[in-house]
Amino acid sequence: MVREPGAKGSLSRRVFLALVAACAVVAIVVTAAASLLYQSAFLEDEREQLAGECRTVASLLNLTDDDATLLSLLDFDETRVTLIAADGTVTYDGLADASTMENHADRPEVIDALATGSGSSDRPSETAGYVSLYEAVRLEDGEVIRLSVDRASVVTFLMQDFVVLAGLAVVVVAVSWLISRRLSQRFVRPILAIDPASGDGVAPYEELDPLVSRLNEQHKELVQRMNAIQDAADMRRDFTANVTHELKTPIASIQGAAELIRDGIARPEDVKNFAGRIYRDAHRLSLLVSDILTLSRLDESERSGDREVFGVAERVDLLSVAGDAVERLRVRARQKYDVTISLSGVSTLLMGNARLLDELVSNLIENAIRYNKPGGKVFVWVLPQGGRPCLRVSDTGIGIPEEAQGKVFERFYRVDKGRSRDMGGTGLGLAIVKHAATYHGADIRLDSRVGEGTTITVTFPKQ
Repeated sequence: MVREPGAKGSLSRRVFLALVAACAVVAIVVTAAASLLYQSAFLEDEREQLAGECRTVASLLNLTDDDATLLSLLDFDETRVTLIAADGTVTYDGLADASTMENHADRPEVIDALATGSGSSDRPSETAGYVSLYEAVRLEDGEVIRLSVDRASVVTFLMQDFVVLAGLAVVVVAVSWLISRRLSQRFVRPILAIDPASGDGVAPYEELDPLVSRLNEQHKELVQRMNAIQDAADMRRDFTANVTHELKTPIASIQGAAELIRDGIARPEDVKNFAGRIYRDAHRLSLLVSDILTLSRLDESERSGDREVFGVAERVDLLSVAGDAVERLRVRARQKYDVTISLSGVSTLLMGNARLLDELVSNLIENAIRYNKPGGKVFVWVLPQGGRPCLRVSDTGIGIPEEAQGKVFERFYRVDKGRSRDMGGTGLGLAIVKHAATYHGADIRLDSRVGEGTTITVTFPKQ
């Protein structure tokens, strides 16, 4: 069966086949190596035995004058005996007619025997699959007696025992098949037991540590993303409900006042009062829509990572922005809330968006005014701290309970809902502060005590 490109194979099957192949190869190699070692040792024994026989025959020939006659009387069984003169002429051969044989002066064993007294060599025999062993000894009269024997080569040796070796290979492969199958299942079982959905998987093998660690990290990231998505969905749902609720109140007020005027029910002297109500509620709606649009654009910027949603960043003097906000709010704070505002600091430049920075400063100051006490004060400082631009807004107001301090930057969250509605606010001021600070990479710190006042510090990155 041909597997299509890209098709996945079984790890267990691959491990199984690899183990079987490895065992089979090892069995064949070990068998061949053992055969080689055995045959080498066997031939070495044959050489030593043949050399001993050759020395024995040489000692007998040294005692007689008629070497050929003595050799013809001896029984050498399978061993071939050859008598060679000092010039290489064959004078006697146990298996062939000496007169028809070629000169043996170029034979290695004969050359060594004439030079050193003895010589040996081995070379393929004329009979296929065999090797001839030669041992030669120089006699006292200068002739050379040579004995030779044919022995099976390694290939022939293996072929002779082919059935045994084949049976042994089959047994080895069968055993390796069973062992490999069990081992492959044992190796793969812990891998299959890894649960990628648990988030706390443990690698059964060291090599799988990176993979399992990555699976655990991805599981955690997925859980975090799902939680973030759920939180975002909940926030959108709450935001929609809050926006709807916040819009209904001024719309109902505008609609009611307009109907009274339209139907002529309102007395002439009350028309101005109703018109003022319509104007105030319309203004409140305008502020609410403006804040909602600002938050939406900030959300879009955070989601897409596009910092140019509000335009290209420019060099802004934070003290100048704070001064404009203070001057804009000073009169209303004094007249409506009996609160005074003071500004201190030095010119501090930073790269950012002037409009968002104005929103940030204005909302902090407005919040400090609304939640102050009659005759209270608001202090605004712009000073660098540790080389970082810093804005601090403090008030002498009612303060924020400790349990509510972590929620005041949420959209539409109000510590005192009744007071907030009476004081005018959209409930989005501190949410805009939080996102505007995030937009500029700034940190926010809130310190507050009930009855003593609140301080909010915004620290921008080093410029």
